[in-house]
Amino acid sequence: MNNYGHGRIETRKIWVTSKLNDYLDFPYVEQVFAIERESIDKKTKKVSRELVYGITSQADFDASAEKILEINREHWCIENSCHYILDWCFDEDRCRIRTGHGPKNITRLRRFVVGVIKATSLKGVSETMRKLTMNIRMVFDYLIMTKNSAKPR
Repeated sequence: MNNYGHGRIETRKIWVTSKLNDYLDFPYVEQVFAIERESIDKKTKKVSRELVYGITSQADFDASAEKILEINREHWCIENSCHYILDWCFDEDRCRIRTGHGPKNITRLRRFVVGVIKATSLKGVSETMRKLTMNIRMVFDYLIMTKNSAKPR
């Protein structure tokens, strides 16, 4: 599978087998796979290669090699659209909240904010957050919490 974008050409290959299942001490394993990713930077022509291994509980009749590759690719879409936003916009990795229910609650609050912005904004999350950070009144208007905030965004 080839992808072109972000200034690079990416090629992914996958090998899948169920022949190793008897050797693995892992519950519900149905298939083992290896994915090779090759990326060529269009400007510098620098080539980078990565080989990753994985297991899945999906049997070969449920998930072909192409399907497993697609599922693996979708994982990174989730990573980029959710976790990356949380880390980039909220600097979540450096958060010092560590005790009690604090970590769970602050994460839920951050995800709520991202969900509200994604559901209501025509712009990106980071751009909307930058705009809201500059003006607290705008936050209340955005959440339609004031009398004169019924106007469309």
